[in-house]
Amino acid sequence: MILGIIPARYSSTRFPGKPLALIHNKPMIQRVYEQAIKCESLQQVIVATDDERIESVVKDFGGKVMMTSSQHQSGTARCAEVIQNIDGDFDVVINIQGDEPFIVPGQIELLCACFKNDLSPPGQACQIASLRKRISRSDELFDSNVVKVVTSESGEALYFSRSAIPHHLGVSENYWLSLGVYYKHIGIYGYRKDVLEKLVLLPVNDLEKSESLEQLRWLANGYRIQIAITDDETISIDTPEDLHRAEKFFPEK
Repeated sequence: MILGIIPARYSSTRFPGKPLALIHNKPMIQRVYEQAIKCESLQQVIVATDDERIESVVKDFGGKVMMTSSQHQSGTARCAEVIQNIDGDFDVVINIQGDEPFIVPGQIELLCACFKNDLSPPGQACQIASLRKRISRSDELFDSNVVKVVTSESGEALYFSRSAIPHHLGVSENYWLSLGVYYKHIGIYGYRKDVLEKLVLLPVNDLEKSESLEQLRWLANGYRIQIAITDDETISIDTPEDLHRAEKFFPEK
């Protein structure tokens, strides 16, 4: 069975209380939850939080919620606590970003399919899955806030970076998009339960520190990340300004 978890914490340097911010008069966390439960491959969806205000709001709109430790440094660690304490025989966990209120249910389905229709070689079942989307604009390609990913021929991640990868040696950056295909990483993850429990025990390494990307810790320790391709755009809400732009871009519903 597959469990969808939405990590949500109240504290945020750039946007405190973000999960409770209203988008067309509905809390952001509710919009994420309502999109997630549309994914038919998820047997259950639950919000994981460390804040009673978020817990209360989720209960008010009829969602499932679990209180978790305030000491977690990542959504991955919060997901690991949930899977250790929840009832149910879940084999796979999907970590759904709590700041993407317009996530497309089909993107979650893509991750679930990596585990349900596993095409990995015998003895190498899919351990971790994530998404990528083709980059079509130079401003995205050279934006350090947009994480890039390169993969093997079989679609497994080789490396993630905030820099544009691959690098076209001796060629002006103005031409890079016309010379190759670039992908940005969409930060939604799926993990096998046993793998998730091991990931949170790994110590932080130098690669993760240099790029501030936890998935590099996993790669450095030999874990495989299958990367499915999506054509759908996602909108992350990191600041109040992002929220205002999202409200204008998406019609009220």
